[in-house]
Amino acid sequence: MGIGLSHRERTQARGLALGWVWLEAEELLRGGEGRVRARQFKRHQKHPPPSRPHELKPVMAKVRSLRSKKRHMKDIVALKTEKISKKAEIKTNLQELIIYFIFLTDLCILTFGMVSTNIYYLNKIMSTLFLETSVPGEDRTNFKSISTTEEFWKFMEGPLLDGLFFDYGYNTETLDQMKSSRIYHENILLGVPQIRQLKVRNNTCIVYSKFKSLMDECFDRYTIGNEDQSDFGRGEVPEWTYSRATSKSFQHRGLVGVYNDGGYRFTLPLSKTDAKSKFSFLQANNWITRGTRAVFIDFSVYNANVNLFCIIRLVAEFPATGGVLTSWTFNSVKLLRYVSYFDYFIASCEIIFCIFIITFIIQEIKKIKEHKYAYFKSIWNLLELLLLVIFKFISFNETMSQLSTTLSRCIKDIIAFAIMFFIIFFAYAQLGYLVFGSQVDDFSTFQNSVFTQFRIVLGDFNFANIEKANWVLGPAYFITFIFFVFFVLLNMFLAIINDAYSEVKADYSIGRMPRSALADQIKAGYTKTVEKLKLKKTPKKPKSEVKKKAEAVQTRRGFDQDEIESAKEMKKWKERLEQKYYYSDIADAYQTVTQQEFRELFLFSLELEKELHYVSTKLNRVMKRITATQT
Repeated sequence: MGIGLSHRERTQARGLALGWVWLEAEELLRGGEGRVRARQFKRHQKHPPPSRPHELKPVMAKVRSLRSKKRHMKDIVALKTEKISKKAEIKTNLQELIIYFIFLTDLCILTFGMVSTNIYYLNKIMSTLFLETSVPGEDRTNFKSISTTEEFWKFMEGPLLDGLFFDYGYNTETLDQMKSSRIYHENILLGVPQIRQLKVRNNTCIVYSKFKSLMDECFDRYTIGNEDQSDFGRGEVPEWTYSRATSKSFQHRGLVGVYNDGGYRFTLPLSKTDAKSKFSFLQANNWITRGTRAVFIDFSVYNANVNLFCIIRLVAEFPATGGVLTSWTFNSVKLLRYVSYFDYFIASCEIIFCIFIITFIIQEIKKIKEHKYAYFKSIWNLLELLLLVIFKFISFNETMSQLSTTLSRCIKDIIAFAIMFFIIFFAYAQLGYLVFGSQVDDFSTFQNSVFTQFRIVLGDFNFANIEKANWVLGPAYFITFIFFVFFVLLNMFLAIINDAYSEVKADYSIGRMPRSALADQIKAGYTKTVEKLKLKKTPKKPKSEVKKKAEAVQTRRGFDQDEIESAKEMKKWKERLEQKYYYSDIADAYQTVTQQEFRELFLFSLELEKELHYVSTKLNRVMKRITATQT
């Protein structure tokens, strides 16, 4: 080819070929624009490429050089882009960390600033006064030990009135000279106490026909449907007239029932003498009847020294079985929020907290709008949306990271185990409730039975009461429960956790741990700071070692830092395993391997398989590029 062409034609063909090659180079460098121009050139030119390939060798060399420069530029741009993205990520994470730290500090100040040790002492003093003060005389009865209606009236006329109305003050000041009662001289009684009772109607239960001649009245346990709302006794005065509950009132959960806020109520007089006469009048006229199911005593005190209100409720329940059961609540709260300078500082923390919450909610709303339904597919998004917790930076601590990884790996096994565990656990709770519920207080209700079994697992139990209730089923229940629940099921649970933790530890030992760019940056900054302060001497490396590392970096060009670190870890692990399990000087050397060591070897083989697959894929890509370049 090319024979018979004139010098002018050969020169023109050579020029056309060179133009074609340069346009191909332009296509490689510019992309779409050069490609269009090359196609236009090919379509409009009819001359073939030159017949002498050796004339194109310098041009092709330049093209290959341009291609290599282009790939090098792409690598540099990709590397710079990756560095910029990492720096941006580190900066963003650092800003979020600072914001979350400020939020945590504000939340702690806000939470603990509302609580005071004075709350405990005020509750303790009030409970000691009204619960443990005994009736004077031979009968040493206090509110906790009341068991009959007569003892209840003795408490009302004695310790209750003595605690509510202090009839003396400091020095010569008397109660009449003070504006209100001073409990322990420091606590002001707010208003006057209120007494309220709830009753049930007659014939709310069914009496067996053969016993109707012996019992013509029947009063069931208290429910809203059984409640008696009719006036009784002397209906013209408030204590005998029913007062309905308001719509905003709360029900009270007692020992044997849940009670409404209505009832027959009255307030005590302002003087102790009149209050005692009031109690005597009510007792003489049978204010507490067979239908009475609960009596509430409500009052409040205020201590200006510590700026605390104490809201007190004493409850005496009269169950259908007879007798009296007592319960109580003492709630000390700080209702006057902003008095001192520290209170105003807490108010500023409250405002900051509200700003944080509103900001977090807005961020989550933006994420929902951006990702739409995909947002709710992630359980972490749901947890962050519902709780707005601050465990995002938990991976900074290696121990906490191992804990979270272990729990995430064994969560499925734990759920399956929990189903089996609670089936057996609740079966024993039902057995305990049925067998011992009538005699042992710890098994009196199914709820008590469940919590009692948790206490048995923790070592808090009273075997004597169980054995006394039933000398055959008591020991059988206890022994089998301890064997199946304590020795078998709990050890299975620990085995599940231990197995997952061993796998996590093995992954961490070979470097397969979650890495945080921000954490690495903080560690690097800490190391540099220590070195600058001369707290830690940096060992000088010999030049030969520096050269070797430089050569190693040059040979690893094309691999990122994570791949290099992973290869180093693999090499260390391989050397350690070869040192431990391989002997070149002994033929057919054999060494026993434990279960933990076998697990490490198995994980190592999996890592090797992954590395081989990765290297093979990369080699295939390189060969394809070489083939494409040659063609």
